[in-house]
Amino acid sequence: MKIAIIGGGISGLTTAFYIKKYRPEAEITLFEKESSLGGKMMTKNIDGFLFEEGSNGFLSNKPDTLELVKESGAEDLLMRSSDNARVRFIYKDALHQLPESPLAFLKTPLLSTLGKLRVAGEIFVPAKKDDYDETLQSFGYRRVGKEMTDAFLDPMVAGIFASSPDKISVNSAFPAVVKLEKEYGGLFKGMLKKKKKDAGPGGVLMSFKGGVSSFIDLLTNSLKIEIKTDVSIENLSKINQKYLLHVEGKTEEFDTVVLSTPAYESKEIVKQIDPQLSEMLDDIEYSPISVVGLGYNELSHKLQGFGLLTTSSAKKDVLGVLWDSSIFTDRAPKNKKALRVMIGGQRSPSLALKSEKELKEIAIKGAKETMGIDELPDVSYVKKWERGIPNYRVGHLEKMDKLFKRLGEHKGLYLSSNAYFGVGLNDCVGNSKKVAKKIVNDMF
Repeated sequence: MKIAIIGGGISGLTTAFYIKKYRPEAEITLFEKESSLGGKMMTKNIDGFLFEEGSNGFLSNKPDTLELVKESGAEDLLMRSSDNARVRFIYKDALHQLPESPLAFLKTPLLSTLGKLRVAGEIFVPAKKDDYDETLQSFGYRRVGKEMTDAFLDPMVAGIFASSPDKISVNSAFPAVVKLEKEYGGLFKGMLKKKKKDAGPGGVLMSFKGGVSSFIDLLTNSLKIEIKTDVSIENLSKINQKYLLHVEGKTEEFDTVVLSTPAYESKEIVKQIDPQLSEMLDDIEYSPISVVGLGYNELSHKLQGFGLLTTSSAKKDVLGVLWDSSIFTDRAPKNKKALRVMIGGQRSPSLALKSEKELKEIAIKGAKETMGIDELPDVSYVKKWERGIPNYRVGHLEKMDKLFKRLGEHKGLYLSSNAYFGVGLNDCVGNSKKVAKKIVNDMF
């Protein structure tokens, strides 16, 4: 059984890992267009400062990534976030600490007294009777009110998806909160009942010593497969139940093909064998985002916390600032400090596409306006993602149902990336493991 996996990000690597685990005899070739593997899981070392180009870790409240770490022999690389990471801030009219307790919530200036009473009244809001999809904004306004949505949910969705509440589907992006309303009649009712049922921590932010690239390197080295980097896939065709992969003037034959590429790349690959499937993939939207790393040899700000997210009403050019050296102590050399500034997203897409010089200026200005930092960074790093994070619009789940039914007409062809059912590291690993199991069940 010859299997081609196209795309060497975490989804492609995880899919390969589990296919080999379940079926060691499988012949797997992984193709990656870049010179290195990892996709958006990439760490850049600039004079000892470690800047992540994408995600800096994962939560331990889901088992998927922890299991992969353990099974690949990478447990020694695991790094727990510092206690500082529990302290988070929102910039609205000024910098406010995110309340961590009911008493702190009552005291927070982020909401007016009426806004707080509206949140408390959520327990009396009737549950939605049907299953129609809605935006996070519609869900939030309906359940907890406009103030809470604009002050808390708006920056939260900017931090996770680089999106905004009016442009993302709550059913697709936050299925857990939809489930609370559906099963328990409301968010507070659901959280209280779930707390009684399964007491325990909500998870700890985890990463890897030396950054996420250290895990990618170890995972790659654990794979007994053929890996081809710096290769471009021209197209895919099919003859007599075999897939023909056309790679830079050469044709290779496979029984199974897994596309672990972004949807906008997958649509080009499948265009020849199924134009309709290609169109469906083309319909998946991505949010542009740029990440600017700033390293300081000396910085007066204490950086005691996870960082900050801004509200839309703050009208700042930055979505947020992560205090990386406060979250994970090895992200900066001893006695030095590191930040990462997020720019663009659905809120300000054009800003993400500015020049590196302009992005650095926006980041420095954003740190000054939100945190009062006057010092200039000693080192900096800019990474632009023209299409960075999938943006699940209203109707996304219905579209995915149709897309995967169409995909099912092509035996031996699979999709595995963050474009479909979750953008986080845990989602990518969990979904890739499911794809690996399906391949083994279907093909062996």
